[in-house]
Amino acid sequence: MLWTRNIMFQEDGHMDWQSKRIKLYIEAGLALLLVLTLALAGASGILSASADDSGREKERIKAVSEQAADGKNQTAAEETIADGQYPIMGESPVTVQEMVDYFNSSGKEYPAEQLSKGGADSIETFCQMYYDEASAEGVRPEVAFAKTMKETGFLQYGGDASIEQFNFAGLGTTGGGVPGNSYPDVRTGIRAQIQHLKAYATSDPLNRECVDDRYEYVKKGAAPYVEWLGQQENPEGLGWATGDNYGYDIVNMIKDMM
Repeated sequence: MLWTRNIMFQEDGHMDWQSKRIKLYIEAGLALLLVLTLALAGASGILSASADDSGREKERIKAVSEQAADGKNQTAAEETIADGQYPIMGESPVTVQEMVDYFNSSGKEYPAEQLSKGGADSIETFCQMYYDEASAEGVRPEVAFAKTMKETGFLQYGGDASIEQFNFAGLGTTGGGVPGNSYPDVRTGIRAQIQHLKAYATSDPLNRECVDDRYEYVKKGAAPYVEWLGQQENPEGLGWATGDNYGYDIVNMIKDMM
C-alpha cells in the first residue's frame, strides 16, 4: 500500500510539473506575441510618419514650384513693360488717389458744374467711376483715364465733341465737325470708352451689357498694348487714332501718374 501511495504521489507530482511547464509555455508564447504586436505597431507608426513626411515634402516642393512660376510670370510682365509695351488689360499699379493727384497737378479746373449733371460732382467721384468701370472689365484704369486726359485736354474739351455729351474718348468723332456719340450720364460714357478699349485689347467678351455703339466695328485684340493704339505704331495699322506716337504719349502720361 505504501508503495502504491508513493507511485501515486510521484504521478501526481509529475502531472503538476507538466501543468506548470505548459503554463510557462503559454505565458512565454503570449509574451512573445505581445512583443511582436508592439513591434509591428511601432513599424506601422514609422511608416505612417514616413508617409506624412513624404506628403509634406511633396507639398513643400509644389509650393516652391508655384512661387517660382509666379515670380517668372511677374518678371515676364515687368520685362514686357520695360521693353516699351504697356498692357491694356491687367491689374492696375495706380490708385484712385494717384489719378486724382495727377489731374490736380495739371492745374486745370474740374468742370463740376457740367459733370455733376451726369453724376460726377468732383474729380474724386470721376476717378472712382473710372476705376470701378475699368476693373469690372479687366482693363487697367490708368490707361483709360490717361487716354481721357489726352483726348479732352484734362476735361477742358475744345474739339468736335462737347462736355455735355459725356463722351470722354472721342467715340464717333470722325472729323469735320462731327460731334460723335452722346451718353445719358458720366458713368455710361465712361463704360462705353472702357468697352471700346477692351475691344482693341482682347477678344474676351464683355462682362457687362454693351453700351458702346461702335464695339462691333473693332477688330478684337488688334491692340493689346497701349503703344499700339496709334495706327502708325500698330503692326496691322488698326489702332484707335491716327496721331503720331498716340499710344506712346499715353504711356508717358501714365508714368507721370505713378
